[in-house]
Amino acid sequence: MNIEEYRDFCLQKKGVTEGFSFDEKTLVFKVAGKMFALTDVDVFSYVNLKCDPERAIELRKTYNGVKAGWHMNKRLWNSVSVEKDVPEELLLELITHSYNEIAKTLTKKLRDGL
Repeated sequence: MNIEEYRDFCLQKKGVTEGFSFDEKTLVFKVAGKMFALTDVDVFSYVNLKCDPERAIELRKTYNGVKAGWHMNKRLWNSVSVEKDVPEELLLELITHSYNEIAKTLTKKLRDGL
């Protein structure tokens, strides 16, 4: 997967916006103003994604390319390599999982708008 494929996949989800919330190189995707995915646009080697805590631990045990989220809450976020042993299908599913993890925390009104 390259950064354009990643970007396109994130943007096809309902209510998603993109921007540079932290600096000019960290591309952040949000749903209803809440982050669900971010990556470095200069060096696209990993993606930070929110994850169910129990699943996060299991993924880290299973894949060398899944680590505790870099500069994130280590319990709730994973850094997922786009270059190691994580299959692209799983990466896509984890992006969707992250989106859903954030969406379920939204108010009913915001969720219904998605």
